[in-house]
Amino acid sequence: MDLHLSSAEPTVEEKAAVDAELGPPESGWQGGVRRIEQEGRVAVGGREARSRRHLLLPVLHAVQARAGWISPGALNYVCLRLDVPPAEAHGVASFYGMFALDRRPPVVAHVCDDIGCMLRGAEAVCDELQTKLGPANAACQGGQAVWQRSPCLGLCERAPAVLITGAGENPGERVLAPATADAVQASIGDAVAGRWPAESDVFSPRLSVPQAGGATLRVLRRIGEAGPPALDHYLRLGGYQALRRSLDLGPEGVLREVMESRLVGRGGAAFPVGKKWEAVSLQSDRAGARYVVCNADESEPGTFKDRIVMEGDPFAILEGMTIAALAVGAQQGYIYIRGEYPLATRRLRQAIQSARAAGWLGGNILDRGLSFDIQVRRGAGAYICGEETALFNSIEGYRGEPRNKPPFPTQAGLFGRPTVVNNVETIVNIPEIILGGGAAYAQIGSLNSTGTRLFCLSGHVVRPGVYEAPFGLTLGEMIDLAGGVAGNGRLQAVLLGGAAGAFVSPSELHMLLTFEGARSIGATLGSGVIMLFDDSVDLKQILLRIAAFFRDESCGQCVPCRVGTVRQEEALHRLAHARPLQSFADEVKTLREMGQAMRDASICGLGQTASSAIESALHRWSLFA
Repeated sequence: MDLHLSSAEPTVEEKAAVDAELGPPESGWQGGVRRIEQEGRVAVGGREARSRRHLLLPVLHAVQARAGWISPGALNYVCLRLDVPPAEAHGVASFYGMFALDRRPPVVAHVCDDIGCMLRGAEAVCDELQTKLGPANAACQGGQAVWQRSPCLGLCERAPAVLITGAGENPGERVLAPATADAVQASIGDAVAGRWPAESDVFSPRLSVPQAGGATLRVLRRIGEAGPPALDHYLRLGGYQALRRSLDLGPEGVLREVMESRLVGRGGAAFPVGKKWEAVSLQSDRAGARYVVCNADESEPGTFKDRIVMEGDPFAILEGMTIAALAVGAQQGYIYIRGEYPLATRRLRQAIQSARAAGWLGGNILDRGLSFDIQVRRGAGAYICGEETALFNSIEGYRGEPRNKPPFPTQAGLFGRPTVVNNVETIVNIPEIILGGGAAYAQIGSLNSTGTRLFCLSGHVVRPGVYEAPFGLTLGEMIDLAGGVAGNGRLQAVLLGGAAGAFVSPSELHMLLTFEGARSIGATLGSGVIMLFDDSVDLKQILLRIAAFFRDESCGQCVPCRVGTVRQEEALHRLAHARPLQSFADEVKTLREMGQAMRDASICGLGQTASSAIESALHRWSLFA
């Protein structure tokens, strides 16, 4: 094929970053390139190069980490090394919010202004930063730094939150949560000077799990120990005993236990896990490749439970994925983690190295004939990649846009092969099921909501954090478990399930926290978000921020979502500023009709749920009249 490349050349540092990720070019390498100088084109070919397109995302991360941005020259070199058309590579690089295609300072402070941080003073922090450092996106600190507003960073329990990243000569990452403008300014100065804190100073999972050490905990029982998680500690606490038992049970026995547990996915869709695994295991081509994917792209505003598990108990994720691989006949797994989780990414990679060195990953595990390994793929700031087929495209080196279904992932998922994909919380329940038995697990919770559930409490709550409880507590009991209502103490609303969830009123605190209990009042548990708002909050501003989030995060592939999210935000602005195009009632009616159109015609769940929280608020309160 002919690829049109610009004349830009990569710097020595950029080439080094690419070669460090891909390995040095072979002796005499020309990249499979035949230069046609007189036509200014490059003909590129080569099967081996094309087979490595799935390395595009890691390579782009490497370039940005080395240079602070992805220059035209660097992108040219990436295209030649991976045999990717420049237009496609540019399309991928420009898709993600964390990649910069224009030169910018090496130090960037990402200041969250999403709904969780809004409730804890994010706007005041942004206003003060503008006074101290200048406008957002404008260079400061002698041109070496910049601060910018960011969607949710997954640190809602410690809001307001800031993530500072550094590239070039002083690479590093630092989390400030809770953050003040003075602390952000000081940390930016430290980053410019190359002073980054030790990992132990960045974050402590124990602070985010108020129940840490509780005797009744199951999924969270290992969270909160001092220091980074270690394999020997995991083994002392019973780690990998579930894998040993799974090898004795065999694939059919593992599937039977998971089916009997009636475990459903914890990512929001609540699909039965056993049925998903069985569908992959029954695919006729047993000899062909199949995959296990952990969806750790936890980007729903208000959600942070998976981050806590990854930081505090990463080996449980590896063990659960290995058991899944045994059940469905997979030999390769991927963990796709959101780009805003630097500590979780490091700890997962460290855990994989430790498990591989000790023989818990790799070939012939425990000399029982099981071969399975795991790679980490780091996202780069795209909420849509939490949708499973968009996630597959991202891993494969394409834009993270959802695919049409069917075929479903169990038939043709990652690289077109049968794939099991579950989120972090779902996977860490697997060892518990295997050790205790599926039937015993099914006795916890309710008939259709079995086991325990992780809930993310944030906003105006006394003790924000991740809580584990059996399905069946009421919403009011869960709030009491977290210390009750904070702020001014007068509860106005609760957001369940995150930005794609639904608002409920104080009169509905009796609802049971089960899938069926949420459905009975027109709500959803979604990703486990429980965000509290006292009556000092202007809910209209919260709805505007939610609408802005979906407008920004829409991938733009389908018209109903691409246009509908924009028009939804515009209508809300008109209503909020008392400038409707028609009467208030007719404007609200039009808003609901747009929501219905997105639900009916959008390709994926982003468009289908973009109006859910907004419509639930309009149903419960007369916000616009």
